[in-house]
Amino acid sequence: MTGAQAIIRALEQLGVDTVFGLPGGTILPTYDPLLDSEQINHVLVRHEQGAGHAATGYAAATGRVGVCMATSGPGATNLVTPIADAHMDSVPLLAITGQQSSKLLGTDAFQEADIVGMTMPVTKHSFLVTNAQDIPQVIRSAHHIASTGRPGPVLVDVTKDAQQAELEFRWDDELDLPGYRPVNRPHAKQIREAAVLMAEAERPVFYVGGGVIRSGAHKELLALAEATNIPVTTTLMARGAFPDSHPQHLGMPGMHGTVPAVAAIQKSDLLIAIGSRFDDRVTGELESFAPGARVIHADIDPAEIGKNRIADVPIVGDAAEVLDALLTELRTNHSAALAAERPSWWGLVNGWKQSFPLGFEKNDDGLCDPQYVIQRISALTGPEGVYAAGVGQHQMWAAQFVEYERPKAWLNSGGLGTMGYSVPAAMGAKVGEPDRQVWAIDGDGCFQMTNQELATCVINKIPIKVAIINNSSLGMVRQWQTLFYDGRYSHSDLNTGHESVRVPDFVKLAEAYGCEGIRVTRNEEVDEAVQRALDINDRPVVIDFVVPADAMVWPMVAAGVSNDHIQYARDIRPDFSGESEEGEEA
Repeated sequence: MTGAQAIIRALEQLGVDTVFGLPGGTILPTYDPLLDSEQINHVLVRHEQGAGHAATGYAAATGRVGVCMATSGPGATNLVTPIADAHMDSVPLLAITGQQSSKLLGTDAFQEADIVGMTMPVTKHSFLVTNAQDIPQVIRSAHHIASTGRPGPVLVDVTKDAQQAELEFRWDDELDLPGYRPVNRPHAKQIREAAVLMAEAERPVFYVGGGVIRSGAHKELLALAEATNIPVTTTLMARGAFPDSHPQHLGMPGMHGTVPAVAAIQKSDLLIAIGSRFDDRVTGELESFAPGARVIHADIDPAEIGKNRIADVPIVGDAAEVLDALLTELRTNHSAALAAERPSWWGLVNGWKQSFPLGFEKNDDGLCDPQYVIQRISALTGPEGVYAAGVGQHQMWAAQFVEYERPKAWLNSGGLGTMGYSVPAAMGAKVGEPDRQVWAIDGDGCFQMTNQELATCVINKIPIKVAIINNSSLGMVRQWQTLFYDGRYSHSDLNTGHESVRVPDFVKLAEAYGCEGIRVTRNEEVDEAVQRALDINDRPVVIDFVVPADAMVWPMVAAGVSNDHIQYARDIRPDFSGESEEGEEA
């Protein structure tokens, strides 16, 4: 068979059922046999960035490897952003690109670009294939690397002549990947040391990151948390790893986290960090982050441990294995610690929960409140839905006001912060989880970056729901301009919403694409519109929720300052100075 046929055969052997892509000259040899595949559904996107984000949305919602395909040159470079996005958020992604023939490499041939060189910093590995005989092994290796250890993106760039050449297809039982040996099982000594710290701690907190989602370790987390009666915080990437409704859940830590989550971490004497990376949006000013806490840091990627915060007990291993091993060790050798109720600590934590709940003030403009809109979407859709967000204020509100009860229900661009992520990611999630209701909760700025994928959704009968939180501006930029730039709104007004020229008119745009278009301007109209969207399943629905430009995300920790300076609302800052380290009011 040809190298092109071998690519398709290898994907079929790996169980791939969906490829998102856009054909072009150097990948055309592979698109020809793709037409004959009875197993692989190809989704023709309108922009290669859409293909990449759709593949990551598919992967994040299903746990399987997402696959995207593009041609060389600009087709490949349009994949760089979603590849970087998948790298930052540890999403298993296989990107296959065509490349100019090997004899033309380095000659600046038409649509030649060194995509392997460009993506090396943002992939787990990148392959350049110039020999057709290597294709089966390379595709299989790339898929394995993407989905094992710390998941991430892998690029396979295949020259056109390798696609056209003939080979004898061989599928070896064993993979030969020297040097690639992810450690899944934690070291017993480190588990013992961690269990001792957990048994001794008076103010422990679980700091749970996205690694728990990627590992599928939510059941093990629930079991350990309930057995130890330790409070749990879940980062932006870990929303749904622990049920929001659980009494031990304190919410999300970080820049726009809840006061109880941020305060508990700051006042803790032990941080149990599982699959998290101590990024700046959680830690704030690193030197003042959880100053009195010892740290247990478990991660499958040893490069993350000690990178930003030195760990007292470093544990390399898969999150599920680590959590299970910790519970076994505690039950075996520290059973008394499992009975510890920690009344002083829980009294303090529950006091924060009661005094500083998530909430919002209704606006005076008679428009929709964005927080209310998202609350109602969550309530009417339920925990079995999937919610993909773009980046900005609407992303934070979606993280705060959707009730997450299960993993893989929340998709967002956490590390890279990619505007335009939401619509194609929701599209990919709906392809992977066709029986779930899938919402793209987007901003009017983000939506305009990738809304052309609505055409893909209509043509391919992918009935996602899009909720545009339309404040007629780049909302988070405007919030920062209000707070830190004296209200000088330099180039952040988009003219899409209330009392503007409405360019574009999102309802008309939706209808032009063949979607159902709805506009909602008041809270009283929200439920009817959301229910109408949920009842329509033969085409996408776009709802333009008109909200005030001055709505802000609270709580907030300003960039680069200590988490001790969290603001509950504008000019309202909790005072923790009167609380002793023993968890009692001084």
